[in-house]
Amino acid sequence: MSNLIRKAVRRKAKLRLGLVAPSGAGKTYSALKLAFGLGGKVGMIDTEHGSGDLYAHLGDYDIISITAPYTVAKYREAIKAFEDAGYNVIIIDSLSHAWAGDGGLLDKQGKIADSGKGNSYTAWRTITPEHNGLVEAILQSPAHIICTMRAKQDYVQEKDDRSGKTIVRKIGLAPVQRDGMEYEFSVVLDIDAQHVAHASKDRTSLFDGRYFTITDKTGAELLQWLEAGEAPPPAPALDESAVTDFLTLISEAGTLADLKRHFAEAYRAADAISDKTALTRFEAAKEVRKAALASTTADNEPTHAEAA
Repeated sequence: MSNLIRKAVRRKAKLRLGLVAPSGAGKTYSALKLAFGLGGKVGMIDTEHGSGDLYAHLGDYDIISITAPYTVAKYREAIKAFEDAGYNVIIIDSLSHAWAGDGGLLDKQGKIADSGKGNSYTAWRTITPEHNGLVEAILQSPAHIICTMRAKQDYVQEKDDRSGKTIVRKIGLAPVQRDGMEYEFSVVLDIDAQHVAHASKDRTSLFDGRYFTITDKTGAELLQWLEAGEAPPPAPALDESAVTDFLTLISEAGTLADLKRHFAEAYRAADAISDKTALTRFEAAKEVRKAALASTTADNEPTHAEAA
């Protein structure tokens, strides 16, 4: 087992940051300022009914809008679209809809339980893998990811130091997201109603004891920390000759059944070592061959006159 031991090495990394705040505290604005500080192409997944467009004056960024139902599949499709287009930073605004929105995971869990196909407990067997898939898409992305999350709100009464009167103040509590989601991020910043941020989790140690307003400089500061380590090891990849062999089998499949079988073999080989490039090539080849086979089948179907 001694060959499993290695020296700890600080490597360059991509940002995984959560922004948690009550309504009106500035989650979208802060996410964009952070993103511009990180630099490069910025893409936003907007679930907030077009609110992402309200900040176009801040800088250059693009949007993919998601509307209800807020399924995990829609989130993952949008993340992949930005990745394939070469975006440096992806903002998910907000991640809370995937959990508690119309058609989100909580909604789906409730419908499964109510349908009679299972009870409230067994329904999680379906929901948990979907949630884990979304988390994996965020963690494995080659882009920096910033996720905004709504905070559960409460109100407290306190005495104003200047007037001596009792005032009611709105406060944010835990994020509207599955319990423990905050542990998946490298940094979690809580923003209060006065737009002041502090870190509730910070693996960078950049924000210890700090209370601050998020600006472009916050993103630049994080980028400097992320780039300070050694270069990561090269991504695992299938041997090119193996990729070519799989592509040939897929491209020359004689039937849809053969295509399904060859693609499954290729997918398993690439997925076993997380070779995303090969997976993308196999997927593209499959779609091309599937379309060709479907066209051939349609051409060979007899007309009504021939059938008669």
